[in-house]
Parts: sequence; C-alpha cells; structure tokens
Amino acid sequence: MRHIAVFDHFLNQNHRDQIVKTAADLGFAVTYCTAVDQLPEAERAKYEVLYGNPAPEILRLFPNLKWVCLSSAGVDKYVDDAIYPSSDVVLSNSTGSYGVTMSEHVLMVALMLLRQMPTFQEAARQHVWHRMMPTRSIFGSRVTMLGTGDIGTAVARRMKALGAASVTGVRRTAKPADPAFDRVITFRELTEVLPETDILVSALPHTQETAGVLNRERISLLPQDAILINVGRGTVLDQEALLDALRSGRLAGAALDVMVPEPLPADHPLWTAPNLIITPHISGNMSLDYTCDVDVDFFCEDLVRFAHGLPLLRAVDRKRGY
Repeated sequence: MRHIAVFDHFLNQNHRDQIVKTAADLGFAVTYCTAVDQLPEAERAKYEVLYGNPAPEILRLFPNLKWVCLSSAGVDKYVDDAIYPSSDVVLSNSTGSYGVTMSEHVLMVALMLLRQMPTFQEAARQHVWHRMMPTRSIFGSRVTMLGTGDIGTAVARRMKALGAASVTGVRRTAKPADPAFDRVITFRELTEVLPETDILVSALPHTQETAGVLNRERISLLPQDAILINVGRGTVLDQEALLDALRSGRLAGAALDVMVPEPLPADHPLWTAPNLIITPHISGNMSLDYTCDVDVDFFCEDLVRFAHGLPLLRAVDRKRGY
C-alpha cells in the first residue's frame, strides 16, 4: 500500500470521500491532518504524496517524498530545491481552480472604485447624506491585464461581458490567447499601453521576471483617472510609488489583495492611503465551494496520472517559478 498525507483545511466530507475512493482504486491509503505533528515521526517515511498547503519547512521531514500537490495556485514559497528531501520531488499546483472566485473579486473592487464606494462608505461612517459624485463604468473602459492564464482570462471574459471597450493581455511572449483579449503584447510593450489604460489588473505570480514590473516609472504612465488592482503577488508592485500616486491624486484608486509584507502591519501607511481598498489575500481563498470542488478534481486527476507514471498536468517548473 502506498500513502498520501492530505493537509486538510478546506475539505468537506464529499471531498474526503472522493479522494479516498480515487486513492483506494489506485492502491493508496489517505491520512488527513492539519499539521505535521499529527503524523508520527516514525511513520513519515511511508508518505510519498502530500496534498494541500503544507508548510515549506516540513517537506524535508518526509524522506521518501515524490510529489507535493499544492491546493493553491501560487508556488513562490516552494520553488527552492533545498526545502525538499530530494531534487527529484515533483511540485504541482492547482492553477485553473481560482479563475471564477478571483475574477469576481476583481470585478467587485473595480466597480467599488469606479462608483466611488470608498467615498460613500466614509460619508456613511460620518452620517453624511452625500449623493452627488461622478461615477464611471467598466462599460467603455480600456483594460490592461497582466497575466493571461486562467485568472487573467477569467477577468478578461467578465470585463468584456460588462462592455469593456478593449482588453489587452500582457505576458512574457505574445502567443495567441483567449478571444476575450483584443490583443496580447509582451512586457517590453507595456509602457506603450499604460497611458491608454483605465483599469490595470495584475494577476502575475512572483518570479525573478515579474518582481518590480509595476515600478514608479510605469505607474506614472497611467492616466490620472486610472485604477490599479493587484491580486497576483505583492512583489510585482512598488508600494511606495503607489502610495505617492494615491496621496497626490495622481491615480484615482487602487485595490490590493496582496502586499509586502503579509500580514500587513497595523501601522503600515497603506492602511490609511486614500481611495485604496485592502483585502487580506482572500481573492483566491478556498471559501467558494466551486473552487474547492475543482481543486479536488484536479488533484484526483493528477493522482491517476502519478500512479501510472504519467507526467502531471499541473507540474510546476521550480526554476521558472510557475
């Protein structure tokens, strides 16, 4: 019998039953836990598969580990070979399961900013009946989407469904993308499209290539009435430059679901920046049933492939970081 340890923080009973049945059919036994100390040290050598989001520092405690399947899409904490008992351990993620929930989050914060919700909320806190403020719409807006994968494509489709005038995708190479993108450009061309951007959205992962992509110079190229949304990784964005742009009125608004550092300290200046919506890295959380369902489906699908010695569909290149 082969063994799987599932770090269970989001599964319901149906999910557990699905995993157990799939595993049993393939000759695997499943152990559920929430922390590594629930797995006796003397038994850790039997586990060759870990699923969920185990802490990176515990991976070396499993000497016969062969595959780590993350229930998240982000992998930046898991790309260092030194955290694994062997460089041969395969890493995969759950990319493809977060498009729905994260694109809905992007639409929510975009509409809140375009329709002046932060100002209305502040007026409500002060018991002020403040009715007349100019609002804008996704309809007719020019959207630039950094990242054209599952999340970026889901955002693009929903933006176009709400009448966006154009959606430009930005990626490493200008390969064809989903028809929701009116065009796809490379990062080398980003400076050309920023002055024509009303809504800038980043869903980029953290890699050496993406760190600091939205620097002070590029932020300054956005129109004064533009809004910026980041649901990828905080390292993509120069937060000091964003703060300066918001405080000076150089930028109309922003929404950050990812920041540096996380959790954001209570005295961090981002908390008090004008027209900034902060959420605590929850746009891709496992709180949506659909996300959990797809996540488990993906694990079971790749478990079948793993058992038969086939390449995993969502294997991550740790050197590239995605």
